[in-house]
Amino acid sequence: MNNAVNDGVWSGSWVAERLGVGLEGDDGLPALLGLALRRNPKRAHLLVSNVLGKHVPQSPSVVYGHGFRLGRRVRALLGETPAASAVVLGYAETATGLGHAVADGLGLAPYLHSTRRPVTGIAPAGGFEESHSHATSHLLLPEDPALLAGDGPLVLVDDEFSTGNTVLNTIRDLHARYPRERYVVVALVDMRSPEDTARLQRFADGIGARVDLIAAASGTVRLPDDVLDKGRELVAQHEIGRPDETPEPPHGRITRVDLRWPRGLPDGGRHGFTPAHRARLEAALPAMAARVAEALPTGARHVLVLGFEELMYAPLRLARELEQIAPEIQVRFSTTTRSPVLAVDDPGYAIRTRLVFPAHDDPADGPGERYAYNVAGAGFDAVVAVVDSVADTPALHAGDGLPARLAAHTPHVLLAVVPSYVPTPPVTTPERPAMLPEPLRGPAFSSYPPDEVGWLLQDLSDVTLEAPTEEREEAIQSGGAHYAESLPVEYQPSEQYQRLFHAALDDSAARIAHAVGVVTETVLNEGSPRPVLVSLARAGTPVGILMRRWAQFRHGLDLPHYAVSIVRGRGIDANALRWLAAHHDPRDVVFVDGWTGKGAITRELAQAIQEFEKAEGVTGFDPEIAVLADPGSCVRTYGTREDFLIPSACLNSTVSGLISRTVLRADLVGPDDFHGAKFYRELAGADASMAFLDAVCARFPESTDTVDSAVKELMTEDRTPTWAGWQAVERISEEYGIHDVNLVKPGVGETTRVLLRRVPWKILAKAGAGPDLDHVRLLAEQRGVPVEEVGELPYTCVGLIHPKYTRGATGADGRAVSV
Repeated sequence: MNNAVNDGVWSGSWVAERLGVGLEGDDGLPALLGLALRRNPKRAHLLVSNVLGKHVPQSPSVVYGHGFRLGRRVRALLGETPAASAVVLGYAETATGLGHAVADGLGLAPYLHSTRRPVTGIAPAGGFEESHSHATSHLLLPEDPALLAGDGPLVLVDDEFSTGNTVLNTIRDLHARYPRERYVVVALVDMRSPEDTARLQRFADGIGARVDLIAAASGTVRLPDDVLDKGRELVAQHEIGRPDETPEPPHGRITRVDLRWPRGLPDGGRHGFTPAHRARLEAALPAMAARVAEALPTGARHVLVLGFEELMYAPLRLARELEQIAPEIQVRFSTTTRSPVLAVDDPGYAIRTRLVFPAHDDPADGPGERYAYNVAGAGFDAVVAVVDSVADTPALHAGDGLPARLAAHTPHVLLAVVPSYVPTPPVTTPERPAMLPEPLRGPAFSSYPPDEVGWLLQDLSDVTLEAPTEEREEAIQSGGAHYAESLPVEYQPSEQYQRLFHAALDDSAARIAHAVGVVTETVLNEGSPRPVLVSLARAGTPVGILMRRWAQFRHGLDLPHYAVSIVRGRGIDANALRWLAAHHDPRDVVFVDGWTGKGAITRELAQAIQEFEKAEGVTGFDPEIAVLADPGSCVRTYGTREDFLIPSACLNSTVSGLISRTVLRADLVGPDDFHGAKFYRELAGADASMAFLDAVCARFPESTDTVDSAVKELMTEDRTPTWAGWQAVERISEEYGIHDVNLVKPGVGETTRVLLRRVPWKILAKAGAGPDLDHVRLLAEQRGVPVEEVGELPYTCVGLIHPKYTRGATGADGRAVSV
């Protein structure tokens, strides 16, 4: 009874034969749609979707999958950058769940659905009319008024696109308030006539906007001239003496099940639903579905999860999770509805049975009938009715209420109540700003082009933060200050050092290009097909840009790329994570760094993500870091585990877009601010940032074959981190009497940092190390730091910071340390 075709009969044939209605178009249309008769004087027929989960119980995986795939198509159509600024809007009541699933497939956008339920204290941000509907007025009630105010694409989702009037009315209303350049209309079926199509195009041209359409199938409905009269006659004939209009006494058992819905999580998109909200829901679903499974009667094999009018998404996700954890149960999903439809028990008719019950959520349009279709007579062992708390009223539990009507047709009714989310009224001093600032971009901040990286930082360029190296070292080691509270004076390379940098770049560009290709292909093979690169500022930023460029070069992908701050001992910038979760799917985020030393940042990130998830309830971020070089064997995703010279480590800001190391100081960075950094515009004459990137990218074409073979080999290897670097650092710390692993900096990159930014004590160099250490030897000579060759060393070199430094301290050779 719940399929498009019953015993070889299409579920639209009854109406088609009696009204002369024809369905023409794609071959898949009959599988997607059946036909029924509306009890509505404005339109005779109803297209009944078999995959929407409204009138026809269907597998929740099928329902969710259709919407999710449409969302993926939207994402591919828009491209990553426009998709990141999009907003998805679904239509009440029928498409609220579909719109949610499209937003999930898009993965980047917040979701809002229209509603017919006014909410006290929430001012509408818009509204429109649906002329053919039984209930015409739609309200838009976003918690954040800025949700619709952006200029990114607006994605409008409905179950069917019949004439285009509703969409046209929506765009007209919203475009007058929040004009934008692009709209995408999404529907399961596009049934417009050529005239309707032309009318929407003329409207789009008139407002100067682009309107695209994506649908799972398309066609047209052929209607005879007298269809309304014939429809009314048929409805009148079959309404007389309907047996399902007389309530039967309940004989099934009605019990409540406590879902333990996460506190503060919206029950849907009535006031907005962000990717961060979805991540919280994903984390909570397994436990909630398990509670439902435990409450089901023993031996239940055919179970319906029944949503409630606009509340479609939460019960759909719950049903899908139940389907996955209990494969022995045939789970179906549908929802109650306001839509009055004639029921005819015939295999060629889409609505076979109808349950009628009174409204129980104090609707704005007053009391009236509500319906559940194709539930009676379907043979369900149990029905899980899911309503929101606003609808959990005495009317719901009355003798003619929904649970009682269900209990007349199934032996077990479980009632699950989801808390209705009501936005907190705005206060004069919000705990956290509703909208974090947009990323900083060049040329206003950094010398990189704006599309290369967005900096989730605040600009502290006008603040004096630099301190002499010896003062910083003494303060850091004495515990008087954290290293992130000030900046070292930027090292200005001598002509000799600059020549060495460019020579090193010429020598290593091909090796770096190979490593960039390997790490990027590994990320694409093992994670999201369209990852969001998030580099750890600032050493990770050039690597993130190179990975982005490789993805463009090799696959034509335009990957989003951001830079965030992480501070040892303080963790990652939580506000940056909040921004990312609000604009992207956390599961798509890939953290990027230049190299690993002993793995301190790897551990720092893992702990910080764990603490963020616990505090915010946002899950999905993977703390694994993708690096160009992993000599410390600290991560699984890397371009190489060799410790070789990466020229971007040779310089400070002048190879990193002229951006300083990040700053975290309480008097400059508040609890709702991004961490800070400076843009050294005055160093533009010495900037080698683009020269470094371009030199490496020039070697991409010659690297493709070697990268492919290396990645294939890498996929078969055991890449489990051994933390060999950490063990070596602990050994060195004790052997040299330092007794503090934070003062031991392993690897070429970390050693270079010691020489440029700290007070070095001595350098340990692997015996026989060649040109990779030329710049290290030059810097050590300039600063009067001895270089000691060591036979057994897992790194090419290790930098030792002066232990217990005070001004006037001497180096290991007894000479005063030069600063």
